[in-house]
Amino acid sequence: MPLRVAILATDPAESHGWSRHTQDLIAALGDQGVLLTLITTVGATYAAPPHVESVYRLLPSLTPPGRLTPLRIAALAPRIRRITAGCAAIHVIAEPYTLVAWGNPAPLIVTAHGTYLPTTAKSRGWGWLYRRLYRRARIACVSTYTQGRVLAAIPDLHTQVIPNGVRLDRFGEAFRRRDGLTLPEKRGPIVLAVGQIKPRKGYHVVVAALPRIRAAYPDVRVVIVGDPQTDPAYSAALRATLEANGCADSVIWTGRLSDKPLLGWYAVADVFALPAVNDGDRFEGFGLVYLEASAAGLPVVGTWGNGAEGAIQDGITGRLVPQNDPAALADAVIELLSDPARRARMGEAGRAFAATHTWERHAARIAAWYRA
Repeated sequence: MPLRVAILATDPAESHGWSRHTQDLIAALGDQGVLLTLITTVGATYAAPPHVESVYRLLPSLTPPGRLTPLRIAALAPRIRRITAGCAAIHVIAEPYTLVAWGNPAPLIVTAHGTYLPTTAKSRGWGWLYRRLYRRARIACVSTYTQGRVLAAIPDLHTQVIPNGVRLDRFGEAFRRRDGLTLPEKRGPIVLAVGQIKPRKGYHVVVAALPRIRAAYPDVRVVIVGDPQTDPAYSAALRATLEANGCADSVIWTGRLSDKPLLGWYAVADVFALPAVNDGDRFEGFGLVYLEASAAGLPVVGTWGNGAEGAIQDGITGRLVPQNDPAALADAVIELLSDPARRARMGEAGRAFAATHTWERHAARIAAWYRA
């Protein structure tokens, strides 16, 4: 008999980390002989492939979660039990949705991407139920750092590190600079940063480091790819700092981009830099963008003390610097911009490293858990 599994996730058609993870995992599971039931957000626009037998658009959005979101999730549990009655397992890819599994006898798998599993486990009101459900689940942690934070929150969990996969075909396209890419104009060195514009991503560190970088490379441009409406106050503060330090004309704000324009920036960039910071209980669980940049042949700069340690090989595929240290970030970027041969070596090593993190490999390990 075929193996049938239910996946609970945000709309795979959206562009944030949960959704990209879900979309790529679903695609790779098709080659593992797994038939899927997808339970996703109300209004989801995802066009499911043939091995997704059914799609239920029931879940509340998590971007951002509201005060009543846990109650709305938990209230769906009886309906989810009926939908998943014939499934061999339930796989929750967006951690807050775990509440729908209460009272459900099916084996449970939860992917821990980072912040959300520890914070839901400690939440007031619903934390007791999250902890109970996590204890009966298998927890797939995307990095060793995330595993440590998860076990610090709930020490007795069944965890295993299964790193994120990367689409080598997609980001390799940027490295090869072909297949109809429209390349942006390049007038000087380009430092690329991609991700949601919020404090945890460390854009304020990039902005603070920019005067020092520009002193060495006056024509440098920092390209920020992300939606400024994710945190409008933070975006406004970044712009105010750039005006104050005289570097506003050195930053290109693209907003959120579709594939071809995004790959165009990867193709012309010289360095990828995203100096993530731990923001209270919030942290970078893995940093898939680092692996994507490596697949595109770029040297990458991230920070110690978060999941980037699993996505960047310091001194080999890029550089890891201390968190919240603009001077260290600037020095690392200047060092890479000044040494084209080293950038090329790191880019080549990064592509080889990314090739060990395919979605096919990730899906095979997840499918093995389903069968177990």
